[in-house]
Amino acid sequence: MTTSSNYSNLRDIWYTMIGIPGLEDAHMWISIPICSMYIVAVVGNTLLLFLIFTEHSLHEPMYLFLSMLALADIFLSTVTTPKMLAIFWFQEGGISFGSCVSQMFFLHFIFGAESVILLAMAFDRYVAICYPLRYTAILTPSVIGKIGIASIIRSFLICFPLVFLVYRLTYCGRNIIRHSYCEHMGIARLACDSIQVNIYYGVIVALFSTGLDVVLIIISYALILCTVFRIPSQDARLKALGACGSHVCVILLFYIPAFFSSFAHRFGGHSIPLHIHILLANLYVVVPPALNPIIYGVKTKQIQEKFIQVFSLSKKFC
Repeated sequence: MTTSSNYSNLRDIWYTMIGIPGLEDAHMWISIPICSMYIVAVVGNTLLLFLIFTEHSLHEPMYLFLSMLALADIFLSTVTTPKMLAIFWFQEGGISFGSCVSQMFFLHFIFGAESVILLAMAFDRYVAICYPLRYTAILTPSVIGKIGIASIIRSFLICFPLVFLVYRLTYCGRNIIRHSYCEHMGIARLACDSIQVNIYYGVIVALFSTGLDVVLIIISYALILCTVFRIPSQDARLKALGACGSHVCVILLFYIPAFFSSFAHRFGGHSIPLHIHILLANLYVVVPPALNPIIYGVKTKQIQEKFIQVFSLSKKFC
């Protein structure tokens, strides 16, 4: 039997994720902030969903989009963090090829959907500030629902080819994944044939889907700023800018580390130490989901008030 036929059935191959290469001795310490942030992400976003869906006053377009973001954040952190913690705590890095590809698909799928949600939230702020009288007429529940469905469909159409791109490759025995979770280029680099198609597809997707989302978000905020600076009242200008502040923070938290991780994997070579790249990639899947509900909770008065109201009621019952 030839070497290639020995590895022709990918379902029989098991891989080992080693966590953060070079920092194995520090895995237990690294797991403490990651576990803490994962708990904050799940609890915080679940609480945010509860407040939005139970309080009728929060059934506005901005908060409905925020509920989509909270749901995506829960999924994003849950797809990766439990397995990551299993590696750090119990050295349980073993994973089948099929499970690894599934994790890869859902990771990129959720990321793509979240990018569309952030674009929709930028459009929401644009309509609210530039066309306030038509706000509820433009962003109806039907339109919001269609945007949510569109985010899922677009992300699926973009990410589904990744499954075929990794399955088409020839694998010849390398089964050590120098990462804490499975992602497209990490799997592709285990192959022993050319991965140029995988690299080109990843770059095209980054530029023409996520990159396009970023460009449209920038255009939305440029138009918002043009409108805001035409407002005669300084107080009104500050209020309008304050309404966008939380969204801008979330955008920066989401896109900057994502683009760094994506392009470092493809073009970073040896210029970026691997342990730095992997550590930042690990933090990326827990830090934004943990901070997003905090940012919106601190900067959004309505959410603050509802949280205090619910917390006060719970203390009375206790």
